[in-house]
This record gives sequence, structure tokens and C-alpha cells, in this order.
Amino acid sequence: MMTQSSRWFWLTIGIISAGLLYFLAPILLPFVAGALLAYLGDPLVDRLEKFNISRTLSVVVVFFIAFLIVLPILLFLIPLLESQIRLLITKAPSYIDWLMVNLEPTLQETFGVNIPALEVEQLKSTFTDYFSHAGSFFKSLLRTVTHSGFVVIGWAANLFLIPVISFYLLRDWDRLVAYIHDLLPRDVEPTISLLAKESDEVLGAFLRGQMMVMLALGTIYSIGLKLVGLEFSLLIGMLAGLLSFIPYMGLIVGIVVAGAAVLLQTHDPMNLLWVGAVFVAAQMVEGTVLTPLLVGDRIGLHPVAVIFAVLAGGQLFGFFGILLALPVFAVIAVVMRHLNKSYKGSHLYGSPPDSLIAADDDDASSKAS
Repeated sequence: MMTQSSRWFWLTIGIISAGLLYFLAPILLPFVAGALLAYLGDPLVDRLEKFNISRTLSVVVVFFIAFLIVLPILLFLIPLLESQIRLLITKAPSYIDWLMVNLEPTLQETFGVNIPALEVEQLKSTFTDYFSHAGSFFKSLLRTVTHSGFVVIGWAANLFLIPVISFYLLRDWDRLVAYIHDLLPRDVEPTISLLAKESDEVLGAFLRGQMMVMLALGTIYSIGLKLVGLEFSLLIGMLAGLLSFIPYMGLIVGIVVAGAAVLLQTHDPMNLLWVGAVFVAAQMVEGTVLTPLLVGDRIGLHPVAVIFAVLAGGQLFGFFGILLALPVFAVIAVVMRHLNKSYKGSHLYGSPPDSLIAADDDDASSKAS
């Protein structure tokens, strides 16, 4: 049982840590990204160590494999995405014209809304001018270097630091975990170890499994939309895949955006059925194969909670907060489940419900067996 002084000690430590996170957030991005990558790679390194390969050499092998996988994907995806973005910029004015011709009469008859032609032309001009000045990705990057050199240097330093930090953390991961475990107060060590184990299961399910599901769904969406004949299949497919970490968000956004795109491209409403078929087939594959195989039922985060975590992390800490939001919230969810169980078993709640007693009995019998 924690004493009054120990409670104040840990409360002070928590407040100081939260303050440091808030003020140091601008420089913590490479460290958080490196820690997440090290966490993802640790199981593979542990498996290689079982073949009597040294820890350092195992880390080098994992980095080499990751480099061979990621580099070709980036070299293939970036030019394709850039070409599709430029195609979208080129065709956007004609899409706006088609929408005005077909949508404005409906709006005027149904809602009495009249869109002035001057505003439409101004929208087209603004859209075209903005993106024509932006140019290609590399020209935009060069312009950014010219006007904001220190910002780009900072980003380049972060990109360089991420693999370096990840390498050293991954090499010493087991020793760091053992060191932190050794520092824990002995009276709370069993509870914290149990929470850490359950948090690891939740984080492993999400970070390792859900990311693979996102990539697989993005690939399925892109291929399916390409077969339908959609010009922006890769752009829309990857967008829907990335958003699939929020349940149903990727599906809804993907159907809406892909449906609008195929309607603007072909002007044939029947093609909406093919777009719907692509997303229905992808959802069937996700529900029957991808999620059970790669994720399982261990995450247990409500969709609204996921959306709130991402928005709150972005609001408090920017991109660093978005990166850290879901891992932190997954751990908080594990802690809250234990607090809920403790509360219902305490005198504050009253007599524990029969379901809680039965669950405790089942846990005790399973441990005894």
C-alpha cells in the first residue's frame, strides 16, 4: 500500500514529466519515432538472437531488411503519388465546371441556392494559381529550403536522428527494460508489471498488426479502384488505407471520395456500384482475414475514443502528439480497466457485483491450474 508521502512523490513526478513533455515536444519527435521503431523491431531482433546471433548484428540485419523493403516502396510510391496529384491539379477546373453545370440547377430548384459564376471562376483561379506556383514536390522542397532553410535543416536533422536513435534503443532495449523494472518500488512492481504486460499486448496488436492492416487495405483499395478505371486510384486508396486505423473512417471517406472522383471522371452513376463493390470486398477481406490474423481482438479502443485521442494529441503537441496519441491512450485504457475493476471491488462502490466475483474466481482457478 502506498503511503501519503509516496503518493505525493509520484504525483510530483507525474506533474514534472507532463510539463517537460509539453515544453520539450518540439524536439521529442525523433526520440518518440525512434522508440516506436525500436519497439516494433524488438520481437524480430529477439528471434534472431535465438539463432546465436549477437544483439548488435541482429539489429543490423533488421535495419538492412527494413531498408530493402521501405526504399523500393518509397521510390515507387512517391513519383506515382506526385503524378496523380499533378493530374488532379490539371483536371480540377474541368471538374468544377461539370459540377456547376449539373449541380447548380438542382441546388437552385431544391434549396433556392444560386452560386454566382464570378465566385466559381475565382475558385478555379485560386486553385490553379496556388498549385501551379507550388510546382512539383522537389521544386517545392527547393523553394522551402531557400525561404526557410533552418526549418528544413531541422527536419533533415530529425530524419537523420530517427534511425540513429532507433538503432541504439533497439540494441539496448532489453537492458533498458530490465533497468526500468529494477527501479520500480517493490510494493507496486507486480501491479506495474501486469499493466505493462497488458499494455504491451494492446500496443503490439495496434502498432504491429493495425499498421500492416492499413498497408494491406491501402493496397487492396488502390488495386481495386485501378481495375475500376479510376485515375486517382493510388491517391484515394492509400488515403482510405491510412484512415482505416479509425474504424469505418477509411471506409466512409474512401467511398465518398472515390465515388465523387469516378462520377467526375466518367459522369456515369453506374460506376458508383463498382466503387462500392471494391470497398465491400476489401471490408470482407479485412474482417475475415486481415484483422483476425494480424490484430485479433486485443485492442478494445472505441472509435470515438480513437478520434478524440488523435485530435487531443494534435491539439496539445502537434504532429508529435498525433504520433504518440494512440499508444498513450491504449496504455491509459488498460489502466482505466484496472481502476474500474478495483473501484467495483472496493468499499466505495459497495458490494462487488456477481459478475466481478465470478471473473475473479475464474482468474484464480486458471492461475491454480
